[in-house]
Amino acid sequence: MAEKARVAGVVTSDRMDKTVVVSVERQVRHPIYGKIQRRTSKFLAHDEGNEAKVGDLVEIVEGRPLSRRKRWTVTRILRRAVDVRAREAEAAARPGGGES
Repeated sequence: MAEKARVAGVVTSDRMDKTVVVSVERQVRHPIYGKIQRRTSKFLAHDEGNEAKVGDLVEIVEGRPLSRRKRWTVTRILRRAVDVRAREAEAAARPGGGES
């Protein structure tokens, strides 16, 4: 049996239930000019526990079709995103912190 494809990408949307949109970036050389270009592919991936959030770096693995466009599953979260809004709220709550 063949090994299933595994790729890493950044979660760009987590608004759906049990589904995240993962952007995978790759570099491709232009066939004529030779310049290296960035190409981005977006995949819908199944996230059973709704654990992945926007900005997280996740690993996804190829699987059977779960819906019309969903053929990938989130296997693990490689790196959590820094939640900027939570940090700002935390700084504002500290005594002497907040807006100057």
